[in-house]
Amino acid sequence: MRLSRIPWRELKFALWLPFYLLAFVLIEHLPQASYWPTQLPLDNAIPFCEWFVLFYCAWYPLLVAVGLYLLLRDAPAFRCYMAFLAVTFFASVLIWLLLPNGQDLRPQVFPRENFPTALVAALYRIDTNTNVFPSVHVVGSVGAALAMWDSPRLRAHPLLRWGVPVLAVLICVSTLFIKQHTILDVVSALALSLLVAIPIYFIPWDRTKKLP
Repeated sequence: MRLSRIPWRELKFALWLPFYLLAFVLIEHLPQASYWPTQLPLDNAIPFCEWFVLFYCAWYPLLVAVGLYLLLRDAPAFRCYMAFLAVTFFASVLIWLLLPNGQDLRPQVFPRENFPTALVAALYRIDTNTNVFPSVHVVGSVGAALAMWDSPRLRAHPLLRWGVPVLAVLICVSTLFIKQHTILDVVSALALSLLVAIPIYFIPWDRTKKLP
């Protein structure tokens, strides 16, 4: 693709991303003497299954792929997608600051050794067990699914129309099976997603004037 065909002006709607990444890194390294444990007794009934880490890791290319496609093919949908992610991600950071939280579900010893468990172990080293309520993995997955349905171009493809929501659900479920999040983390993320999605996606807008 020629550089002249890239909608550079639309990239201003993604300028929030480096600030969020910086905020995430900083809050992850803040010392926490104590935190609110978000696990429920029901979380202990969910078995650890390392294979779900493959869906968990699919979150990153999913969000990037949806963003790049919308940037190049559907500018109004791209703006809404960026607005949804920015509001939910920064709202999550604010909640983490005001209500320090974490979960204590990670297994001390994996039931077996294979590639997925090695991947989970690497994930545990990179990402702490704190700042989990709400789960940005869940709000990001919901955002990708909403953006796909919001874009007529993406929605026109049957594989994407159903594949992206199914993948989003699997990513959300994966956070529970690899013990990265709790049920409360997922539920709170769904509630936050709905709260933010209402003004962005469910209130009628002039498509050409969305988020000018």
